[in-house]
Amino acid sequence: MDVEATKDVGHEQAAVPGRGRAARWLLVALNCGMLVVGTTGGPLISRLYFSKGGHRQWLSAWLQTAGWPLLLVPVAASYLSRRARDRRAPLFLTPTRVLLAGVGLGFLNGADDFIYAYGLAYLPVSTSAILISTQLAFTVFFACLIVRQRLTAATLNAVALLTIGAVVLGLHASKDRPAGVTSGKYWMGFFLTLGAAALYGLILPLVELAYKHAAGGGRAVTYALVMEMQLVMGFFATAFCTVGMVVNKDFQTEHVRTQAIPREAKQYELGEARYYVVLVFNAVLWEFFFVGAVGVIFCVHTLLAGIIIAVFIPITEVLGVIFLHEKFSSEKGVALVLSLWGLASYSYGEYADAKAKKKAALEAEEAS
Repeated sequence: MDVEATKDVGHEQAAVPGRGRAARWLLVALNCGMLVVGTTGGPLISRLYFSKGGHRQWLSAWLQTAGWPLLLVPVAASYLSRRARDRRAPLFLTPTRVLLAGVGLGFLNGADDFIYAYGLAYLPVSTSAILISTQLAFTVFFACLIVRQRLTAATLNAVALLTIGAVVLGLHASKDRPAGVTSGKYWMGFFLTLGAAALYGLILPLVELAYKHAAGGGRAVTYALVMEMQLVMGFFATAFCTVGMVVNKDFQTEHVRTQAIPREAKQYELGEARYYVVLVFNAVLWEFFFVGAVGVIFCVHTLLAGIIIAVFIPITEVLGVIFLHEKFSSEKGVALVLSLWGLASYSYGEYADAKAKKKAALEAEEAS
């Protein structure tokens, strides 16, 4: 899968005619689709694990990146394709320093996975989804600092509305606690989920910055390189969570007779076989999320990834109510409306900005 859709240092898509343009839009649609499926399905399947008797946060975090071996197929195909054209083709397209950055980003991703999993263990997915939507605000802030994304009035309005939505949820937390969750654990989950949103809001611009460094010296940044980066990040995020599972004794034999995970499977409300099905779908859906996110960043930019993640909040909430039988309180409704208002404000601002840039470019072309 050596898709030669290239990026320059300014993170703009190179102009390509005919088939190249069609391939680019196919790539955009594919990555947006994966991100949508992962954004809605990942939180639901993770919450299903906890709501039906799962208790291991490190295992849940580990599953979020455990699907990284799936990327070996496109990465290997890319290498074999290059090797067929050039026997001296390098094993990796990605520069060594960018791969090292991928290692650091992988560890950050692993930490974010654990924080998110710990928070989701004590929150309904409908509440968690609204809190995670604040990652757009954090993404805007860090994108401004790290990759110099321009702040606009529409962006600031969106940030303010998303923040108010999270505050509305916080003021009425007592109506939202799942059965068996104490007030202290609920608040811990609440703030850990906000922390996870903040950390992922930092990771997205750092990924974009890594792409810019990869494009240094005129090097083409291809989709194959993006898959290599995600492979490295997924491997080291999984390694980080594996260490956490060892420390948490998830692999240790309990009561001499059985290991911790098989023992949990036997006690799972949906049955032992369905327990493992839930784990497998956890890994696959979250891999869709992460691959889709880095793909959207590559094809377009960081903030579009943030928008897609946030704009599917209502879908996640509706699915949580339908499949997990969660309550949908008036406070959640207000927070949801504020979130969608913020997203609409941001999207309109981006549209108006893009239209103004296109008009200016056409005027400059006509003047020359």
